[in-house]
Amino acid sequence: MAGRIAFQGELGAYGHQACAEARPGFEPMPCTTFEDAIEAVRRGDAELGMIAVENSTYGRVADVHHLLPESGLHIVGEAFVRVHINLLGVKGARLDQVETATSHTVLLGQCRGFMREHSITPHTGVDTAGSARAIAEQNDPRHAALASEIAAEIYGLDVLARHIEDHARNTTRFLVMAREPDLKRRGDAGMMTSFVFRVRNIPAALYKAMGGFATNGVNMTKLESYMVGGQFTATQFYAEIEGHPDDRNVQLAFDELDYFTDSIKLMGVFPAAPRRHEPAPRG
Repeated sequence: MAGRIAFQGELGAYGHQACAEARPGFEPMPCTTFEDAIEAVRRGDAELGMIAVENSTYGRVADVHHLLPESGLHIVGEAFVRVHINLLGVKGARLDQVETATSHTVLLGQCRGFMREHSITPHTGVDTAGSARAIAEQNDPRHAALASEIAAEIYGLDVLARHIEDHARNTTRFLVMAREPDLKRRGDAGMMTSFVFRVRNIPAALYKAMGGFATNGVNMTKLESYMVGGQFTATQFYAEIEGHPDDRNVQLAFDELDYFTDSIKLMGVFPAAPRRHEPAPRG
């Protein structure tokens, strides 16, 4: 093992799946909250952190973008995990016996069609893997969980129905965090640079700040705003671009950005995951 990688959730969670797929040489380290996972990396209990940031169906993971800039950590990678939702029951249970299904509220909202079709009542659990563990402990065929196949293996449950999510493109993106940045790598699928900034209090500052990326041919893949300090007038932006800070066009774009901003903080430079460029599946 190369070390430990911290994630939010219990063993069998989709964060665990992300760790196993993207960093198979690391030992997964479950943490109760995102803050706990970040702190584990910060104090050296884990070498890396696997942090969920957005889901293609549900959207942005709440509060994560507030945590990342203050974490003291650096983004060194990304991972895209196809979220297949499965109905898990106790050994020997049948689908027609199931009356309730327990899971995190996010997953419950991603398979409403299946639940209605089979007259299964949703119950909210703390998280996906924890719900699977609780169902295994209850040992009642009337109650099931919505979780990953990894959770079924860990907690000794049967998969009563596979891939029951409403949307075929259901994917969660994770960021890999480390204590130190790595600016030397070059990825086969290109490089990504992430940063946060605040614009100066002048008319059209954001428009002008973004102009340098367009004129220098730098593709911006993400731009999100959120309030800081509890003030409606204090807005911080999180951005991601294609390219490396050493690239000449990226340098020129940052020069223009600097002129119209009060602060810029580099969050990470990392290889783009090959899956970022895969065509979306049909259906």
